Amino acid sequence: MVAIVTIAGQQFKVTQGMELFVHQLEAEPGTSLKFDQVLLIDNQGSIKVGTPVISGASVSATVLDRVKGDKVIVFKKKRRKGYEKKNGHRQCFSKIKIDSITA
Repeated sequence: MVAIVTIAGQQFKVTQGMELFVHQLEAEPGTSLKFDQVLLIDNQGSIKVGTPVISGASVSATVLDRVKGDKVIVFKKKRRKGYEKKNGHRQCFSKIKIDSITA
């Protein structure tokens, strides 16, 4: 079973048992979550599409860990002016595991 679900403002294509990184959630590691904004469910060829969401459908997941992504370097420069600025940034993510998809 495959579902497209909105998690933390982004859409993800998920299957049962899948582990993925989403923008940092408020939940602590080990907490179980339920996402109700399911946009599409594909159950072995039988496809349900929501308008905009499927009523009664949900995806349950467990938060495994909080991690930081790779460092992104932000470099600004104006030529011939002597202006250079270098900053780094690491995005915070939550690693979640999809437990079940209910239609």
